[in-house]
Amino acid sequence: MLQQRTLKTLTRAVGVGLHSGQRVELTLRPAAPDTGIVFRRTDLPQPVDIPVSAQAVTDTRMASTISSGTAKVHTVEHLMSACAGLGIDNLYIDITAEEVPILDGSSSSFVFLLQSAGIELQRAPRRFIRVLRPVEVREGEGERLKWARLAPYHGFKLSFEIDFAHRVVDSTGQRHEFDLGRDSYSRDIARARTFGFTKDVEMMRASGLALGGGLDNAVVMDDWRVLNTDGLRYDDEFVKHKILDAMGDLYLVGKPLLGAYSAFRSGHALNNQLLRALLADESAWELVSFEDERKAPSGFGLPARAW
Repeated sequence: MLQQRTLKTLTRAVGVGLHSGQRVELTLRPAAPDTGIVFRRTDLPQPVDIPVSAQAVTDTRMASTISSGTAKVHTVEHLMSACAGLGIDNLYIDITAEEVPILDGSSSSFVFLLQSAGIELQRAPRRFIRVLRPVEVREGEGERLKWARLAPYHGFKLSFEIDFAHRVVDSTGQRHEFDLGRDSYSRDIARARTFGFTKDVEMMRASGLALGGGLDNAVVMDDWRVLNTDGLRYDDEFVKHKILDAMGDLYLVGKPLLGAYSAFRSGHALNNQLLRALLADESAWELVSFEDERKAPSGFGLPARAW
């Protein structure tokens, strides 16, 4: 049987929120089978649980935000991406502020935290959402066109194309494909950092955003060059970060997907619209598990320690 996964023990991190600049403590704790991933605001007078789901996403401006009533957690996508890449099904995430810490701007620190805690197999089958027919969402026309699509595939792969008219981005790959059964998340995707342009950072800070951002947790460019002294971590770091984000956004559906995701200039909002469109069409998906691990798609049946 292809089994669910959680952590062997708890692990902690301290950092600042990318947009709030607020100090935040994060504790990742094991959870029982079929719990899913649950954020818990422990700083509130009465702690509030926020289970991840496509419907729990209430704001997609600059990041993915999930809510339950008035309790919110911003910028969940990098941590969710790490959970998707490592195949974590059940997890409690205790958080002492309303934004997940940005750490180094990628998901590699979250991967390290999860792997350090150890990954434990559980006596319950992993349940997947298998895409049965294509679902697509589109926005804009011509030069403003954006789209995202899910199609049937025996596995999980993502193909993303960005379109930035900037000399640095133009000199790198603006399209990349990642297949969970063929490639390594921790090696190929996890280290890709969020990025921005100095002119945009100045505007965001004037609006009270990006208060915790800097060269230690983002790739920053002016009109001509990358300002980080250590340069890029991947030749195509920009598009790989968009894949990192998309993996986190899609994992907010609450279960791993079996399908092929492709997108052009998509972002948090369109990714969530795609999930909602998929779930709204009951003929487009089904829940499956694998009693025989050998019949699972390549990459999903590896021992937990191999992730």
